[in-house]
Amino acid sequence: MLDALNISDYGLYSVIGGLIAMLGFVLNSLVITTQRYISYYKGKGDENYIKEIFANSLLLHIIIGIVLCGALLLIKEWLISNVLNIDPVRTETAKDIYVITTLTLFITILTAPYKSLFIARENIVYISVVEVIDGILKFGLAIWLTYISADKLFVYAIMMLGILVVNFLSFTIYALVYFKESCIIIRPKSINRKCLSHIAGFASWTTYGMGAVSARNQGFAVVLNHFFGTVINASYGIAFQIYGAMAFTVTSILNAMTPQIIKAEGENNRERMFFLAEKESKFSVLLMAIISIPIMIEMPKILMLWLKDVPEDAVMFCRFILVSFLCDQLTMGLNVVNQALGNIRRYTILMYTPKLLSLPMAWAILYYGGQAQDIMVLYLIIELLVSMMRIPYIKRAAGLNAGQYVRNVILRLLPTLFVISATGYICTTAITAPYRFVLTFVLSVSTGFISAWFFTLEKAEQDFVKNTFKRLHVCLI
Repeated sequence: MLDALNISDYGLYSVIGGLIAMLGFVLNSLVITTQRYISYYKGKGDENYIKEIFANSLLLHIIIGIVLCGALLLIKEWLISNVLNIDPVRTETAKDIYVITTLTLFITILTAPYKSLFIARENIVYISVVEVIDGILKFGLAIWLTYISADKLFVYAIMMLGILVVNFLSFTIYALVYFKESCIIIRPKSINRKCLSHIAGFASWTTYGMGAVSARNQGFAVVLNHFFGTVINASYGIAFQIYGAMAFTVTSILNAMTPQIIKAEGENNRERMFFLAEKESKFSVLLMAIISIPIMIEMPKILMLWLKDVPEDAVMFCRFILVSFLCDQLTMGLNVVNQALGNIRRYTILMYTPKLLSLPMAWAILYYGGQAQDIMVLYLIIELLVSMMRIPYIKRAAGLNAGQYVRNVILRLLPTLFVISATGYICTTAITAPYRFVLTFVLSVSTGFISAWFFTLEKAEQDFVKNTFKRLHVCLI
């Protein structure tokens, strides 16, 4: 995609699309809220209330989508003329891209309640199929753009909007056919003010948390744009594109286990809730580390192969963002535990405000002569700090055995993380072959799985893996 658009246009799309996508945190918060209430009341066994939850959630999505996108369109001229650093030649194109990405946000918000149904019902296979098709369409778009002579940036934005419409129809039509609690027309008798109030209250604090993360991520892009221009936004955008691809595996684990964690709390089975939270944190970090660590080590070679012109600092941004994500995942299961508990106001303020405050801190660092790498160090420190803060908080709020969590998750992961990193480092220092990164990846992944078997997996988990392979062997025979 970078090759098709060129660095400047890709950076322009990243900063405009990213600025509006920053408000996609509203989508994430609404998905989390709807899925939380559906999963919780599934645990309670209250099917009738689940129908009310969906109808009121859909109404809330429509209202928020109209208000939010309307406000974005009102500030379009001011934002493009006074805030963003854009080449005057591309100003009109930037305005068109802004309108298109605003429409993209609206469609994405409308998709949220239907997608949350799939997560709550643990229909992860269908979500994965839609996401794979989405990836194929985007890949095809990238290839097609290299052969057209029209304004590639404008065409890219229009086609991205079209792909999201396909996603919306895929989730909506399936849900209407197979999920009895879904609807597309909200009847007046379905509106429950108490239910709407509960959803809105939970969503408001979830929105603050997601908004803090999004403001930090996209705010960093605006800060970088202000001090260094659009070229560095290409580097930053590439880093988050790689992060999104790497996080796909982790997202699948979260989508599979989050409903079970919340449902366990609805069943008043807190022991099972903590058990599942440990598994979610451990396996998400394990799989992410096995894939991402060798890629981080060989990032310069991989980017040179992928891109014809690697933007400056792209490798640095990729490494910092991936390491920060690994730190966050160390206790992500406890974040889901807090969603299940339902009392999120204090948690959200304590865990997400530091991430938001890192934005003015980053501005100050660059204003007083700091470099891009300095603000990424800040990014990493804040992520690690917040991740570790979750342990004592959940211990106090819900009775988590903190020592057991550290032993079962963090300490069991450390040897495997060291083995993967050491293998990758040895490969890069001892081998000079042209396609060394392939060997580095294969050896690091292999040693990672072996180390995980002996150091990370518990006896019950090893037995589960053995039985799974036995069943596969029987099926193949």
